[in-house]
Amino acid sequence: MRTLPCAALLIVQLLGIVVYPFTESDIGRAAFSLFQLLVLVIAVAAVRMTPALSRVLVTLGVPAAVLTIAEAFAPDHDVVQLLSGITHAAFYLYLAYGLIRYMFSDEHVTTDEMFATGACFTVVAWAFAYLYGVVQVVWGADQFATAEHHGDLSWMELLFLSFTTMTNTGLSDISPVGTHARSVVMLEQLSGLYYIALVVARLLGMMLAKFSRTPG
Repeated sequence: MRTLPCAALLIVQLLGIVVYPFTESDIGRAAFSLFQLLVLVIAVAAVRMTPALSRVLVTLGVPAAVLTIAEAFAPDHDVVQLLSGITHAAFYLYLAYGLIRYMFSDEHVTTDEMFATGACFTVVAWAFAYLYGVVQVVWGADQFATAEHHGDLSWMELLFLSFTTMTNTGLSDISPVGTHARSVVMLEQLSGLYYIALVVARLLGMMLAKFSRTPG
């Protein structure tokens, strides 16, 4: 955590993707909610760059943590889901801003900054998954279409839609059919392209410049 905080954040988020399919029961969902709390704690630790940044993250992270616990006890409560989705989306988007600042803070690429490229990508995907959840609560499940079932999409389905949109792979069997859902999808598509063009290209350029300066 001290030497490679972004690596820890990336690993925990990827573990969350693997763990969630095993959390179908109420106890499992509660356990996964606690796992999400761990992600939030690691996320705050990963970008503790300045006191101001840390204060904002804590201000957003504390209510997000409380709402995560509330969701475990009231998974079908619309108000709780709405507040949780908005708070978590704001937290993860601000966390992504902090990670980008961290990556661009100097002209030297460290090992942890390379891990930060993956962590930031997953953080943004997490944020948009929560935004899709907000769209679903406010404007209804008919904002999304799926061939398998009707009704509200699960968290894993929202996250799957977010990752396929962010990566621009187009492999998702979940489609945005409502205007509000399509608006958020278009924003995420632009975010994915912008991220690859700006963040990854700059870090690769810095790495190549470092190797070019290294004596033969």
